[in-house]
Amino acid sequence: MTISHEQAAWFKQTFDQLTDNIEKAVLGKRHVVRLTLTCLLSEGHMLLEDVPGTGKTMLARALANTVQGSHARIQFTPDLLPSDVTGVTVYDQHKGTFDFHPGPIFHTIVLADEINRASPKTQSALLEVMEEGRVTVDGHPHDVGRPFMVIATQNPIEQAGTYRLPEAQLDRFLMKSSVGYPDKAATIALLVNAKVRDRASLVTPVITSQTIAQMSELADEVYVDPAVIGYVAELAEESRRQPHVKLGLSARGCLAFIRVAKTWAAADGRDHVVPDDVRAMAVPVLCHRLLLDAEAQFTGVTVDTVIARLLDAVAPPTDRVATA
Repeated sequence: MTISHEQAAWFKQTFDQLTDNIEKAVLGKRHVVRLTLTCLLSEGHMLLEDVPGTGKTMLARALANTVQGSHARIQFTPDLLPSDVTGVTVYDQHKGTFDFHPGPIFHTIVLADEINRASPKTQSALLEVMEEGRVTVDGHPHDVGRPFMVIATQNPIEQAGTYRLPEAQLDRFLMKSSVGYPDKAATIALLVNAKVRDRASLVTPVITSQTIAQMSELADEVYVDPAVIGYVAELAEESRRQPHVKLGLSARGCLAFIRVAKTWAAADGRDHVVPDDVRAMAVPVLCHRLLLDAEAQFTGVTVDTVIARLLDAVAPPTDRVATA
């Protein structure tokens, strides 16, 4: 069973409506907004890395306000404990029982602000919930429900007071992107309305969490030709052979490629994935998964350079795979 043309058209219309709504708070960043929505509808998590003051938190809060569900913000600091994220079991003297008090992770959309300012122990508290959608406290699992998305913001490693995220945690983020500075027109628009202290408050819900789950199920039904699947597999193998690459694309990364390509195609009103969808998603899917060796820094090779070489080395398919 695949998505119909009518369903694809509805998906595109709703996706564009969500994008327009979020752009009330985040001006001039339509591509980043679309990437974040794609991540949400692909049931993944988003990592936003940029310098302070570019609108990372605003984007996350605007997305949370767009969806008619619960949302929470966790400000990561060096003294934050894992129980401050997941929750804690407390003994009730009157009942004589242990009651679980859920932490802020139990919401539809969770903003993990400045995630790399917390200790690695606290960051590891997110690993289970990001992968399995549940947390285990005192041996008891607790589901966080669906839909569920973590939007994490981090400052560049070069800035003071930051920790480097472990590779295992980076791989659990479906995509990574950056907001970047606004252009001149967007900056002028922001300054003209400087009296608005909180632009995210201008964003009102336009969709329910149940509709988000419905759109995610439709995206799963987008058709992917075996030739495109083979293209992703070739990209993964080639990424491990590229010079200066110490850690290439994992199996989880390949799955991420297919999932976001399906959603990106549906957002364009199509019921099938084309190779250009994979190429369009290459940078946000790969940029945090490819680990370069120490020599790359001295030779001026960056992750973006490696991704460009990778896309040049593997030719996209031009024909469909013949089926019996």
